[in-house]
Amino acid sequence: MDTPFSTLIRTASHEQHTEAETSSFMGDLLGGRLGVDAYARYTEQLWFVYRALEEGAEALREDPVAGPFIRPELFRTAALERDLAHLRGPGWRAGASPLPATAAYAERVAECVRDWPAGYVAHHYTRYLGDLSGGQIIRDRAERTWGFDRKGDGVRFYVFEEIPNPAAFKRAYRELLDGVDVDDLEKQRIVDECRRAFAFNTAVFRELGGEYSLSA
Repeated sequence: MDTPFSTLIRTASHEQHTEAETSSFMGDLLGGRLGVDAYARYTEQLWFVYRALEEGAEALREDPVAGPFIRPELFRTAALERDLAHLRGPGWRAGASPLPATAAYAERVAECVRDWPAGYVAHHYTRYLGDLSGGQIIRDRAERTWGFDRKGDGVRFYVFEEIPNPAAFKRAYRELLDGVDVDDLEKQRIVDECRRAFAFNTAVFRELGGEYSLSA
């Protein structure tokens, strides 16, 4: 492949990425048309996904393909738990439940951790680079819509305190992608898994939209 892998993975998944970003649920949430309970429910779904991403990360640290991507400064589970405690109170775990789409998404991530580290890279890329980019728009809207302190409790998921220069970090991340040492067939499988990751996100948004439909 002459095209850098980071470019290939971005362009090949563009359609699925756009579909996820433009879901009606996310549009209503960012447009201030839904209450903070919808934001809390979305945050809860993220917690299930990031637990799958991060509980298995240590096992991949020595893997030649996935290992270089295991960066603790990216980890989000603790921040999500702090946000959920702020949004729902200290007993939030007792009421936490994954949507069917979320459960399927988390199980697929766990499956890649166990059986296919290169596939894990696809999910890692889809989530964390999105958090460092578009996630900052969500943080800003959430702060303004529901009155959270700037970069405080309620939006800590979107605050990467250990990454002072996100632009430089993203450049380095793309260099890691370009250096992934697998053949072209495996790169295509990673791209396909990236599309699948965005499809999981779209499915989660669709189910959230069913719970928080403005026309209901």
